[in-house]
Amino acid sequence: MKVAFVGKGGSGKTTLAALFARHLAAQGRPVLAIDADINQHLAVALGGPEGATATMTPLGEHLPVIKEHLRGDNPRIGSADEMVKTTPPGTGSRLLSVVEDNPIYESCVRPVGGVRLAVTGEFTAEDLGVACYHSKVGAVELLLNHMVDGPGEYVVVDMTAGADSFASGLFTRFDRTFLVCEPTVRSVSVYRQYAGYARDYGVALTVVGNKVEDASDVEFLREHVGQDLLTWVSRSAYVRRAERGTVGPLDELEAANRAVLGQLTEAVDRSVQDWTAFTRWAHEFHRRNAAAWANERAGMDLSTQIDVDFRMGPQARNVPTAITA
Repeated sequence: MKVAFVGKGGSGKTTLAALFARHLAAQGRPVLAIDADINQHLAVALGGPEGATATMTPLGEHLPVIKEHLRGDNPRIGSADEMVKTTPPGTGSRLLSVVEDNPIYESCVRPVGGVRLAVTGEFTAEDLGVACYHSKVGAVELLLNHMVDGPGEYVVVDMTAGADSFASGLFTRFDRTFLVCEPTVRSVSVYRQYAGYARDYGVALTVVGNKVEDASDVEFLREHVGQDLLTWVSRSAYVRRAERGTVGPLDELEAANRAVLGQLTEAVDRSVQDWTAFTRWAHEFHRRNAAAWANERAGMDLSTQIDVDFRMGPQARNVPTAITA
């Protein structure tokens, strides 16, 4: 299952993404965490040292290798240079599992706090004024486009804050999206914006309240997000210590907040993987990006990369690879 954590900046989405990933890993479940936020704090939230992200090979810097690996012998893609962030898989493409040996994971995935982690990379001084952060997140979109994950396997992505997640089709790649919402007007406004955008795309959106202090906070959230509210995390001394750099064992987390992690897991496990919709939106956003900018950049019609007879999902692993001359 592919899981996204989104929300207003400062809502606690990175903290909850880290707790959830650690909870899954502690249960022995296959999990891959990805930090796709412009503020790269997931490694520290998982229990890594300050500056841990800087020691990792960012996905964004490994894009040529990622493209070459995923291209495989897909006859619709002449070279890795022809691939863009929305290029969908087709017959002959290499599909990824959550856990496997491949050159992408070998270079870019490292264990942090007991969780396998990949990062998009920090926004550097060299990027200022000349690059968009979403160019780095494009590597994540390519990975998820080619990821065949099954029940009991998890990809947990800490997304960019606010509505920035909608700057690409990445928001349609998830089986469950958790929106972390504080009991505040500003946080609720982000929920309304996100829910409005997501509604037309069939995004499975669930709200997790955070920094809840009393019954009035819960009532506020219920009033403003309604049935989308699944559960909530109370103010936590454990989380406060973690935010100050001391990430303790999960069994030190308050019992009520540990139970929330179980509720999140149950919600994810109940989610339906709609591979038909996954494929449809991959093709749709690739057409949009091709027409908007990618065709001009590539000097060719990239919509021809779409294999209309190919449907993503477990059965795609059994499709024979293309025969090349």
